[in-house]
Amino acid sequence: MKNINQSKKVNVTKVFNEVFSKYDLMNDLMSLGAHRAWKGRLIDWMSPKKNDHLIDVASGTGDVAKAFLKKIKFSGKVKCVEPNKHMLSMGKDKLKNSERVKWYCSPAEKLPFKEETFDIYVVSFGIRNFSNINLALKESRRVLKTGGRFLCLEFSKVNNEILHGIYKGYSKIIPHLGKYIVGKSEPYEYLVNSIDEFYNQDELLKIIKSNGYENVEYRDLSGGIAAIHSGWKI
Repeated sequence: MKNINQSKKVNVTKVFNEVFSKYDLMNDLMSLGAHRAWKGRLIDWMSPKKNDHLIDVASGTGDVAKAFLKKIKFSGKVKCVEPNKHMLSMGKDKLKNSERVKWYCSPAEKLPFKEETFDIYVVSFGIRNFSNINLALKESRRVLKTGGRFLCLEFSKVNNEILHGIYKGYSKIIPHLGKYIVGKSEPYEYLVNSIDEFYNQDELLKIIKSNGYENVEYRDLSGGIAAIHSGWKI
């Protein structure tokens, strides 16, 4: 998981090509239904201001973009960046009435924007699927304005032994649910493994710091099932 290679990009593409039509349901399964509340916590900590310019990377179907605009009464603008064309198409359709959102099919490692463009960079449940996390973080910092903020919401490591046991047991069921819902268990096996193999909260914090961000911190959600990391370009 922590080694950078082309095969990961191929695997991620294959997985999301197979599950894109059930993406929102997939998030419900993976998060025990909590991902909507977690995204609300993300927006609250983000505290966006009027006319902020957001880049939402690995944007999925646009939940964070929609919540961001609602929070600032539709006064800002969003660039949604989604590497999977099927997911991007679903997101565009879901937010087709929003003139303040524009969509781009691009990997996180090579963003099609100039330096110093955005006030806020956010990635929600996407960073563990980046094929090169360090390159993606360097790109995030490049496109942020000086004084801009990086935010990441991702599945993380449970810090309570009892809760850890419960969540670990539930994770074993997810591929079976995936097979029942989409007809295949393999994509869900990959997603469960990608969570299990990803960095813990402190490891990810160090990686974000090593790529030039300051005042990096995180907040656990639901006992560490997920976590929000925050850093600043100073």
